[in-house]
Amino acid sequence: MFQHLIVYLFAVSQLVSLTGAQDECPLQLNPQRVVVRYGGSVAVTCNTSVAHKGIGWEASERLVPMTRNQSLITWRVSELTEWDINPYCYINPNKGAQCQIELPVTVYKTPDSVSISTVIHTEPMKEGQQYELQCDVHGVAPVQYLTVKWYKNQTLLNQTTFSDTIETPVNKTVTLLIRPDRADDGAQYRCEAELDLGAEGPQPPPKINSTEPLNVEVYYKPRHSSSTETIIKDDKVMLDCTVKANPAPDYTWSSDHLNLNISSSVIKSSALSPGKYTCNATNTQGSDIKVFIVKSTGTRHTFWTVLIVFLLLVTLIVIILFCFFSSFLMKCCDINTLK
Repeated sequence: MFQHLIVYLFAVSQLVSLTGAQDECPLQLNPQRVVVRYGGSVAVTCNTSVAHKGIGWEASERLVPMTRNQSLITWRVSELTEWDINPYCYINPNKGAQCQIELPVTVYKTPDSVSISTVIHTEPMKEGQQYELQCDVHGVAPVQYLTVKWYKNQTLLNQTTFSDTIETPVNKTVTLLIRPDRADDGAQYRCEAELDLGAEGPQPPPKINSTEPLNVEVYYKPRHSSSTETIIKDDKVMLDCTVKANPAPDYTWSSDHLNLNISSSVIKSSALSPGKYTCNATNTQGSDIKVFIVKSTGTRHTFWTVLIVFLLLVTLIVIILFCFFSSFLMKCCDINTLK
């Protein structure tokens, strides 16, 4: 039992010694991290300022054999085609044990394609209903640096990141739920795959958009801004029932003063009688009614006529009173003269 304890303590002391040696390893890498496109080239230097018995690079691709008479060596690969590569530089100093520093290498690949589609739906969308959009990203690596962004026209709607640590290319599918309204008719939806590989990666980060945006057509019912409108009849009256809707609406008019079936959205005439005119705009999504109330301008003529007559009467009364008082004063003057 005592012997086992001694062995355990010795192993722990060796591990602590090795860890401390690696923390103080007299090597410098330049750069300290590498981001390289799959199939691209890479070159990293490893140098030391201490006397040593040998320095070298260990790697599964293009290792650099240990050398004794150099203080700087370079690990160089002209075409890196290994996804999971972990090179490290090591040194055997004259004083102390061998130590090493690992080089973090990220091998990336932009997506082969990015596409957008609707899930189980091919016809025009209907206002207020929920739909699912799908974005497919093919052949991207490493996926932990991938962000999929959703846009409606130029507005960012949502974005998704991934925590997978897979280093080789993968396919990813992301979905987005939308509930379009009439303002979305004709809108463009697209998804974008962005690889943000940090400061050592390409700047700006590579962005691959969906090959073709998704143009959305939304069906919605007619809806007037107001349900009634009052119009004072003039020489020519225009009743405009035009309203936006998809599909385009059909129009029907009803009134006690109309003898013809009218399918136009506008009635323009000088022969419309005062009264109520009802317009019904209808399409496959629903209908909406607007009522026009036409009033005669005769009410204004009557007002002015009454006002003019009233003013004439007042003027006549003033003239009569003036004449009466003038005559009265003259008689008074004559009487005083005779006296």
